[in-house]
This record gives sequence, structure tokens and C-alpha cells, in this order.
Amino acid sequence: MIVCVCRRVSDKEIARYAHAGMSFDEIQFELGVGLQCGCCEGCARDVVEQCSASRPVAALRNEAAVHPVQLATPILESKAWNSSPLSSVA
Repeated sequence: MIVCVCRRVSDKEIARYAHAGMSFDEIQFELGVGLQCGCCEGCARDVVEQCSASRPVAALRNEAAVHPVQLATPILESKAWNSSPLSSVA
């Protein structure tokens, strides 16, 4: 459900930030919820309050855990995938 029409922020997006341990003020800063017309602030605060009571489930950003993707050998050697630096276009 869209909570903030001005910024197109859904309750699921607010909940995701709240489950990550962010306060309403932090979420408001990140998403801009309740900053334009202000009509959604009460609903957004309710969503944060409901979600904050539960334990955080995941971090929003985990940049330390970025791993490169390794392609399988058959994909690299496939004729459909031009990965050879020596092949030339006629």
C-alpha cells in the first residue's frame, strides 16, 4: 500500500527500513516521507512503530559482502558468447 503519495513510498519500503533498525526520523530523512504535505506522517509512524517492536531482520546495505560473480566454464566457452579476444568480426 502506498503510504506517501507525494514521494510514492509504500508501507513495505518503510517496514524494510524499520526492520533494519532505523528510527522514524532516519527513515523520514532517507525516504522523504511526511516532508511534503504531511498527511502520511501518522500512518508512516504507525508502520515504523509496528515494525520496530520486532527484531531487525537484515541490513539495508552490506557493501563489505560484495562478491564478484564467477561464470561457469561452459558459459565462457560457448560459441554464443563471444569471449575470445582473438576472434574477429568479418
